[in-house]
Amino acid sequence: MAFVEPIDLRRNGVLLTPLDFAHEDGLRAAAQDGELWKIRVTSVPEPENTRLYIEQAMNMRAAGNRMPFAVIDEATGKVLGSTSYHDIVPALKRVEIGYTWYAQSVQRSHVNTTCKLTLLTHAFETLGAAVVGWRTDNFNFASQRAIERLGARKDGVIRHHAPRRDGTVRDTVMYSMLAGEWPEAKAQLLYLLNKPR
Repeated sequence: MAFVEPIDLRRNGVLLTPLDFAHEDGLRAAAQDGELWKIRVTSVPEPENTRLYIEQAMNMRAAGNRMPFAVIDEATGKVLGSTSYHDIVPALKRVEIGYTWYAQSVQRSHVNTTCKLTLLTHAFETLGAAVVGWRTDNFNFASQRAIERLGARKDGVIRHHAPRRDGTVRDTVMYSMLAGEWPEAKAQLLYLLNKPR
């Protein structure tokens, strides 16, 4: 049995379900909501490359190093975006959470916090992960703030680490959360989700 298996995860009206070609039109529409592929520091697919994006994610899943999910509003069935476990290292009980993006209309809503709480709960409480990691572009300040808001700790920066779509090379900011840090982080995430907006 693999460390990370395909599974549906639900919380607060948000469904995370394994990404496949049935989500192509919805994923394309989510990316078009805000023309997210134009943001320099993300890897959101251009509309014409949505199928290739899904195919590459599924190939990584087949290789055992990524579990991509479509993020869906359960009430409407609308695809809101995508997120993944990736860089899965079973021997270390390590996963990372990334490849995360959402339609502009649901950004700064409960969706991201709900997804992260769902993925972290599954990683630490079901998979028995020892550590969950994140990585982001050094210029993606919104992502860095969101990761820090989860309670993750900054591990450092890997300089000149990965190519961007515009041909420049990014520095990658690395974060992690250890299993022992999860109870406090979980309490904070539940507080953030339940406080009046």
